[in-house]
Amino acid sequence: MELGAFSLSLAVKNLAVSRAFYEKLGFQAFGGDAAQGWLILHNGGCVIGLFEGMFEKNMLTFNPGWREKAEPLEEFTDVRELQKQLKANGLEFKAEADEGSTGPASFMIMDPDGNPILVDQHR
Repeated sequence: MELGAFSLSLAVKNLAVSRAFYEKLGFQAFGGDAAQGWLILHNGGCVIGLFEGMFEKNMLTFNPGWREKAEPLEEFTDVRELQKQLKANGLEFKAEADEGSTGPASFMIMDPDGNPILVDQHR
C-alpha cells in the first residue's frame, strides 16, 4: 500500500515565528500561502507543513499523487481506494472521504496513542 508523500504537519501558534525558527534549521518554504496561515517547507528529503489555527494537534500527513516536493505522480492509488483497503483491515476513521466522489479528498485515522494521521489527496 503506497500512501503517498510523507510530511509532518505542525499546528503552530505563530506562523511567522515558526517559519523563522525552521529556516534557521535549514528549511526553505516551497509551497503554501502565508496569508492563509500555512506553509510547506523542506530540508533535503524532510518535509514539514506549518499550519496556524487550522487544527489542534500535530499530525502525520500522507499525500497520494505527490512526490515529496509536491510534484505530481503519473500513477497513484486514489485516496478512496486506500480508505477501502484500510476499512477492510479493520481500522476506524475519524473522518472519511466520500467514496462516490472523484478528485481531491481526504480521510483521517488515529494511531493507538491518539496521534492523528491525515491522508490528503490534492488532485
